[in-house]
Amino acid sequence: MSHYLEWSRAYSHRLNMADAAPLQARASEMGQRLERELTQGLLPFLSMPYRASLESGLPPVLERTRPCRHMLVLGIGGSALGARAVQKAFAPGQDRPGHTGPSLWIADNVCAEEFESLLAALNPAETAVVCISKSGGTIETLAQYFLVRQWLQDALGEGWREHMTVITDAVSGYLRQEALSHGLASLEVPDHLGGRYSVLSAVGLLPAAFLGIDWRALLDGATHVAQPLVENPRRVGEHPSYALACWARALEMQDYSELILFCYVPRWAAFGPWFAQLWAESLGKDGQGILPVSATGVTDQHSVNQMFLDGRRNKGCIFLTGRGQQPGRSFGQDLPEEWAWLRGKPLGALLEAEALGTRMALCMSGVPLVHLDVEDTGPRSAGAFMMLLEAATLFTGWLMEVNPLDQPAVELGKRLANARLGAPDYEREQADLDSFMAVPLQEQVF
Repeated sequence: MSHYLEWSRAYSHRLNMADAAPLQARASEMGQRLERELTQGLLPFLSMPYRASLESGLPPVLERTRPCRHMLVLGIGGSALGARAVQKAFAPGQDRPGHTGPSLWIADNVCAEEFESLLAALNPAETAVVCISKSGGTIETLAQYFLVRQWLQDALGEGWREHMTVITDAVSGYLRQEALSHGLASLEVPDHLGGRYSVLSAVGLLPAAFLGIDWRALLDGATHVAQPLVENPRRVGEHPSYALACWARALEMQDYSELILFCYVPRWAAFGPWFAQLWAESLGKDGQGILPVSATGVTDQHSVNQMFLDGRRNKGCIFLTGRGQQPGRSFGQDLPEEWAWLRGKPLGALLEAEALGTRMALCMSGVPLVHLDVEDTGPRSAGAFMMLLEAATLFTGWLMEVNPLDQPAVELGKRLANARLGAPDYEREQADLDSFMAVPLQEQVF
């Protein structure tokens, strides 16, 4: 497997290699920390100690879903974004005319109209429901669970249990109680595995397997990238994920405030929102962090690229390409003379040329750019890509002196929402709500 990070234009404009040197010099410190946290079991997304149990536990659960044509995932954030990215990349058929195979639907928001539309269109007898929450208490997901459970019960009676699977903590939380009380099929989210790092666990792999995607290849690709870090943590300074972290931290230290992931693998476009959550929720801490910006080539050449090229000089770019993409059909020899230069060329040649043109334009405009080129665009390469970015996110957080595994500010919003709905034991949040709502409104009609 040969993937490449190309660095020739990574340090440009006001970013110099000297800016990253003090960060690279911290590799020994980072290696010691990596070794310690791996030993303590705090980094399961990297070491994947759960793989053996997953490979034995997932197939029986998958077999229960075989009679179903549809899978409905109830989950939000990291419980949804990875599964959607994998579906879009490797099972895009359901988004095309005439699809008759298995389909994945993800209810990842609180929209009553959309939720009703989804349930109205699905046949409960043909639908496997997967409810995903590590804590077992995510309010948005539990709200959907209660409603979908009733939807299944109304149609199937006691048979609803055969159509429900939960993916949650192994021993605690409301969903684990539900699995034990009703005999539901279940898979676990390992300890210390946060949602945004969980795509390569049951969270993302059960939906992938349902769609017929080679989920073991995803794991193999991730293992290929993670293994050197797990086996030789003291040599972290030699790993490309650490080089990427030093570059990203150096960007921020030189007042760059946006990091673009520009994806020129069109079927991988949904990995952009997945990366945005991974990066933002991990690194937006203590007044720090670079805003992740997801862009897709060539679509976004005609939307936001003007800002990238000629806007504020506050952007760095990870530019993603992939070898082996299908060339597609070729242009005929009867094209008008002014378009004769296209004759005989495949449509894929246009994507390749546009990728090179945009990459050059960004570099010529002074955007520090790391070119990430994957060997092919199959599941194994995607697993490697995801693991590289997860490891780079972890190390960037450590270099920033923040915890890249928590999300304290997000939790505040959840507590306030629970208080607003009348949940008990939120006295402080209720007082904050009362104070907030007491401020007179300043409305303007338009």
